[in-house]
Amino acid sequence: MRSDCWRLSVRLGLGGVMLSTLFSLFTRPVLGKPQDASQSDLQQMQKKVDQLEQQLQDLKQQMASATHSAAPDSASGQASAAKQPKSDSTVDFYGFAMLDSGYQFNTNDPNWFDVVRPTKLPAFKGEFAPDGKVFYGVRQTRFGVKAFTPTTFGDLKTIFEFELFGTGVDTGQTTFRLRHAYGELGHFGAGQTWSPFMDIDVFPNSLEYWGPNGMVFFRNVQVRWMPLQGESNVVIALERPGASADGGVYSDRIELQAVKPQFKWPDVTGHARLARKWGYVQVGGIFRKIAWVDTNPTGPNLSGTAYGWGVNTSSNLNFSKNNVGKLQVVYGEGIENYMNDAPVDIGIKNNLSNRKQPIIGVSLPVLGVVAFLDHTWSERFTTSAGYSLVNIANSNAQLPSAFHQGGYALGNLLYHPTKRVTMGGEFQFGRRVNFSDPFNVNDYRIQVSFKYDWSKGFEY
Repeated sequence: MRSDCWRLSVRLGLGGVMLSTLFSLFTRPVLGKPQDASQSDLQQMQKKVDQLEQQLQDLKQQMASATHSAAPDSASGQASAAKQPKSDSTVDFYGFAMLDSGYQFNTNDPNWFDVVRPTKLPAFKGEFAPDGKVFYGVRQTRFGVKAFTPTTFGDLKTIFEFELFGTGVDTGQTTFRLRHAYGELGHFGAGQTWSPFMDIDVFPNSLEYWGPNGMVFFRNVQVRWMPLQGESNVVIALERPGASADGGVYSDRIELQAVKPQFKWPDVTGHARLARKWGYVQVGGIFRKIAWVDTNPTGPNLSGTAYGWGVNTSSNLNFSKNNVGKLQVVYGEGIENYMNDAPVDIGIKNNLSNRKQPIIGVSLPVLGVVAFLDHTWSERFTTSAGYSLVNIANSNAQLPSAFHQGGYALGNLLYHPTKRVTMGGEFQFGRRVNFSDPFNVNDYRIQVSFKYDWSKGFEY
């Protein structure tokens, strides 16, 4: 189309030059001729001039028509370009500042003063006396960065996120704690993030930080494959292995000091999720090998191997526009370190009929249950309430005071004066039941929190 317009422009220019040239050539002699020149010669020259003018007008019309016909193609090209998917990279900074305050009517391990963990409640009367205290903290405060970049291999996504809730050697401290350091490219991901065995969407809209004790909750270092992505998805991962053990009634025996853990294989985890308008259902699974080696060449051989496995079924059910049920049931053996609040993976068991191996380690069965309801009263007010449970099938050589069962419950009323501000109050309950002695304890708390969110995104 551009070549046609160019040709017409050339023809138009040449026509104009010819017309002006002829006009000047024919006009000058006519003006210079005597009065008796023939009338027929003048008429012929005038006729030729008229013909050239007509040709010039025709060329102008053709050029205007060609320009008009080219315009829709240009507009079509712009529309087509507008339909192209946005390909700009983005980075988002986000986080929140949060104050937790409250009153605990009973007591627990002081390193866990601002959370409800049944495993950290007293194992005997007076263990963490005295009862009753006020607590304050900002340990939930969080900061994170997410980035997105489209590539020829699929979308590149990364996340780096930390909070101030100290654990491990920093238990009880307000200090840096890594939550996520993870990246994805297309169908593959690597780094530290949620285990595929868990379902973070089961976590209720609560003020209490630690959450339901019967929930599978574990951020782990992993390599994962996501053959199906979207609201319905499938994820398979190889995760960093790890486990803990209980020496039970033999904890003070020197023979156990030479027993060291051995992890030769990663944990294999995964889930499949089916999403629909009514909500979703997810089924997760895990399989792992846990081994330990007796490095003492003399005495009884205490080396051993156990296997861990589990099935986790979870769901969010949209009962109505303002009511969402958050449900989960998990059962398995030797998967306690994947639970939100459970004790050891391996328990000790008497095997006295075998002199070479009088005690053995076994995977402890665990049952976890979560049932919560998130209710929206209005744009400003929300409520969450529910119950959770962990039950351990203890081995026969564990201490009578070993953790056997824990309960967790809460109910709250939250106020959102603006979209990015949350404040409210919450009543919390925790319960611990021991393995074989009669001791059990309840914990009651009232918590008031203030949370201020922020976020800022950029394109580059």
